[in-house]
Amino acid sequence: MKKTLLITALSLIGIFSSNAQDKGDFELGFGVGLNISNVSTIDNQDNASSLISFNAGASGEYYFSDRWGVKAKLIYDRKGWSDGFITDENMISLTTDFKVDYVTLPIMANWHFGKNRNWYLNFGPYVGFLVKAEDSELGIDFKDGFKSNDFGLAYGIGYKFEINESIKLYVEYDGQAGLTDIFEENEGSTIRNGRSSFNVGLLYSL
Repeated sequence: MKKTLLITALSLIGIFSSNAQDKGDFELGFGVGLNISNVSTIDNQDNASSLISFNAGASGEYYFSDRWGVKAKLIYDRKGWSDGFITDENMISLTTDFKVDYVTLPIMANWHFGKNRNWYLNFGPYVGFLVKAEDSELGIDFKDGFKSNDFGLAYGIGYKFEINESIKLYVEYDGQAGLTDIFEENEGSTIRNGRSSFNVGLLYSL
């Protein structure tokens, strides 16, 4: 699966690069961020406590004009929730955090605005590929209980600071709203992922 993800990411970047005609038409980015994630039912009732974690990833954007582009990301994304409960071998209930890691691939339209087009707003679908799921207290592997894929909507807003002609520093808010149930077997209400992050990184114009 990891090889498939890598090939997919490199293919997307290759397609965008091959279509870029002028310098600056394609932008490659690398960044890290602080995640705030939880899970909730379809009607947003019974939200779990938020888990603070991290993400790291790369992005590629092809510009159709000075205002519009299509942007793809490949992110190692830690989701999950905190203050859940688990029972140990002695049938004692313990409070624990559930850490659910995905490799997430959003593909979004990116609108650049402001006088110098330093602001940007993006939105589009994402798919997440489950990598790991475990609790923090006992270290039990729960991966088999989760679906291997997570689907939803990605959105965000950010600002770019120009360092020189080819390099920019960016700061952004990045959100994800899951649309499908994350559990393999769930007879109750649909449980969805939710994740917000605050990211920083560098953009390179090619």
